[in-house]
Amino acid sequence: HSVAELTFALILELTRRVGLHSESVRAGDWEKSPDFCYWNAPLIEIDGMTLGIVGYGRIGKAVARIAQAFGMNVLVHTPSAAPGERDGIVFTGLDDLFRESDIVSLHCPLNAASAGMVNAGRIARMKPGAFLINTGRGPLVNEADLAAALNEGRIAGAALDVLPEEPPRKGSPLIGAKNCIITPHIA
Repeated sequence: HSVAELTFALILELTRRVGLHSESVRAGDWEKSPDFCYWNAPLIEIDGMTLGIVGYGRIGKAVARIAQAFGMNVLVHTPSAAPGERDGIVFTGLDDLFRESDIVSLHCPLNAASAGMVNAGRIARMKPGAFLINTGRGPLVNEADLAAALNEGRIAGAALDVLPEEPPRKGSPLIGAKNCIITPHIA
């Protein structure tokens, strides 16, 4: 449950920007506002968005249940399930999941087939406004490829609770990448 909950905390931070707005209020921006409300970044509603879940074990299933409660459409890729729809969840191929999802969340094991699965080629399939969440394993993502995509604006953002090297080495390309939230493996 902890990982599924953090997954949604990260999704909501990327889409609703609560931390950014809290910092803005503390900095006195609300006091200066001529209106009763303001925003410093787009506020994105997740209802109706498509969440792609890679891996459908206990955590992936918990994330899917929460996504459905938020009114999201759910795509899942897992090698153990044939394509099709069951219980409102569409099982699909990995490339289709990356192409069709507004948010991709990684919950698969790390193995020879999955290491580096999120790379420049797969990121290029994502929508320009898409987000990537990794609460699975750091080496699922190629750090340099994701940092380049974020810094060049090819995807909207990423939130990571895991990195290939923990704690990160000085100079990790994701530290300081645009629109990248990193938490210290707290799930």
